[in-house]
Amino acid sequence: MRSNSGKIELRELVVDSAGVPLPAYLLLPSAAKGLVIFVHGSGSSRFSVRNRQVAELLARAGLATLLFDLLTEAEGRRDAVTAELRFDIPLLIERTQGTLEWVARTFEFGPVGLFGSSTGAAAALGAAALEPGRVAAVVSRGGRPDLVMPLLPKVEAPTLFVVGELDTVVLELNRKAAAAMHAPHDLVVVPGATHLFEEPGTLEHAAGLARDWFLRHLSPKAERSGLHPSQE
Repeated sequence: MRSNSGKIELRELVVDSAGVPLPAYLLLPSAAKGLVIFVHGSGSSRFSVRNRQVAELLARAGLATLLFDLLTEAEGRRDAVTAELRFDIPLLIERTQGTLEWVARTFEFGPVGLFGSSTGAAAALGAAALEPGRVAAVVSRGGRPDLVMPLLPKVEAPTLFVVGELDTVVLELNRKAAAAMHAPHDLVVVPGATHLFEEPGTLEHAAGLARDWFLRHLSPKAERSGLHPSQE
C-alpha cells in the first residue's frame, strides 16, 4: 500500500490493556505524522469495514492508525448473545485508558488522537477526560457523547463531533454534549447521512473531516514511528 508519505505497513499486534490482551491492527506509514486510535462502538471490532475505510484514508494522509478490539474473544462471544458489554461504558473507558498506556510505553508518537463511533465515542471522550496528557485530539462520528456527559467538561483535547443530518436524535444529543464542552470543539453535520453513514459519499465526507482535524491538532513533533527495541 502506498500513501502520500510512502509505503504503509500493516502489523497485527496484541495490545496489553492493563493486563487484558486485545487483538489489534496497526497501519504504519513511513514518517508517520502521529497516531490515531480507533475506539469501536456497539458490538463492532477491528474488522469494522467503515472504520477500516476511515483508517486507510488517514494512513494515506500520513497518520498511523490503530484499530483494536475492546473486548476479548470470550467477552465478544458473550456480548454477541447478551449485548451487555457493548454498553458497559466504564469498561470501555478502562480498556481505552489501558490502550493509551500501552501505546505510550510501546511507541514514540507522543499524545495521540482518538476516533470514536457510537458508544466508542463515549469511551474515547471518557478516556480523554481521564488521560488528558495522552490525548491530543478527538473525533466522534455518529457518537453518543451524552453517555459521559459529566466527564465532558474535563476533556481538554480539541474535539470534533460529526453527525449525519438525518440522524436526528443523535444530532440533538451531540448538540447538548457540545454545549457542555470547555475544550475547543466543533460540530459538523454531514448532509444526507443517517447514523451509519451508508449513503454514497457520506462516509468519505466524514473521513475527510476527521483527517483534517487530526492533521491540524496532532503534535508535529511526532516524527518517529518505530517500536522500542524491546517490542520489535
